[in-house]
Amino acid sequence: MPKEFSRTQRIAHLFQRELADIISREIQHQALGLITISAVDVSPDLKNAKIYITSLNSALTHSEISDYLNQQSSLLRHLLAQRLKDMRYMPRLQFIYDESVEYGSRLSALIDSLHPDTKK
Repeated sequence: MPKEFSRTQRIAHLFQRELADIISREIQHQALGLITISAVDVSPDLKNAKIYITSLNSALTHSEISDYLNQQSSLLRHLLAQRLKDMRYMPRLQFIYDESVEYGSRLSALIDSLHPDTKK
């Protein structure tokens, strides 16, 4: 029997889907590049949500990207509230740059450099 998801997990998944759409459509900042939401963590009391992001082809540093999105968080929160009218309270959004993807690719490249190329 499949395990049921908790309410916070369902809300986190919904936020991830809706915020990805909102950011791609509403945030018109070319230097950001392609923003991807890798994960969303909603607190049990639904007061705070941590949004983990990554970016491709960005002209900005990781901290500049997260700072910009945190400055835009009130607008993003408002747009999210308009889409999710069933929610009584909209959590405070905090954007955090997720470096795990880049860390994983660096580790993979390092492991590949240790093994000699094998021809198949």
